[in-house]
Amino acid sequence: MKHVKESILIAGVGRMGRGIAVAFAYQGHPVVLVDIKERSPEEFKQLKSETEAEINSHLKILEISDVIPAGMVKEISQIISICRLDDSFPIWKEASIIFEAVPEIAEVKKNVFSQICTFASKDALIASTTSSFLVNDLAEFVTHKERFLNTHWLNPAYLMPLVEVSPGNETSNENLEQMFQLLKGIGKVPVKCAPSPGFIVPRIQALAMNEAARLVEEGVASVEDIDKASRIGFGLRFAVLGLLEFIDWGGADTLFHASHYLKKSLTDDRFLPPEIVEEKMHSGNIGLKTKKGFYHFDETNIDDYQKETMKKFIDLLKHMRLIQSPEELIIKSEKVSR
Repeated sequence: MKHVKESILIAGVGRMGRGIAVAFAYQGHPVVLVDIKERSPEEFKQLKSETEAEINSHLKILEISDVIPAGMVKEISQIISICRLDDSFPIWKEASIIFEAVPEIAEVKKNVFSQICTFASKDALIASTTSSFLVNDLAEFVTHKERFLNTHWLNPAYLMPLVEVSPGNETSNENLEQMFQLLKGIGKVPVKCAPSPGFIVPRIQALAMNEAARLVEEGVASVEDIDKASRIGFGLRFAVLGLLEFIDWGGADTLFHASHYLKKSLTDDRFLPPEIVEEKMHSGNIGLKTKKGFYHFDETNIDDYQKETMKKFIDLLKHMRLIQSPEELIIKSEKVSR
């Protein structure tokens, strides 16, 4: 906390704004949270109290998890300021990084961006945290569009490393790089995403969650067993291998045939593979077996790569206590039999 870093201004004090504030503050960035909604003094006092309590709660979780040093909660919380819109106008001019984190209502966002562009410096980097609107649509509300982009954070924002960054048609490469460096500087993992509904993660998880709900609907398994299967059978593997990397491991041919089987058995076209998988089947570029799939493995020592990946997977299983030595299983069995 000795080296004070660039200050961050966040328009909006909801869950996302609070989470982002914590993410920056515990990495040393002073943060100003601006409440953009009109409230009475009493209402704002209540909001401020609730916001401070939630921020302290997040910081205490980081403290007991040894992410931040013991006794630092108060010091970190003190570099997060919460103010009303009417009291914040001088601060806008000084801000070089501004995040919009208001409700997903077009008119509300339009009004907030109007305030930002009126009072902030024309050089300030502006980012929306929207999960719904495309960056080019929101850019219509912003002056100097080269400094605007979307940054889609995942909740809880102070814990989830991934941030999906979506530049607009007029976003400059310099400002895109500045955002990437800012996010990396607080330990986040930014990925670039074209303006597309659902970004990356929400689009994938919507399909997976809907399919899980259908399994309940069809009586395939209990809610508890579906969740257990998704955590231990689905989630664990994709914490080590990305989805496309996993296709290469098993082979696009495996996915191709499995998809057609599901389509035929469940009589639903939603299981049909996309054209890119069909193309890989026809070209023979099915993954590790052919040294080319979604990834190229020509220069890769495949044996070392596989061993390294499996080591990561085993380390994860050990951490989750989902793999045990024969001795551990014997001890566990003896305890159960007593």
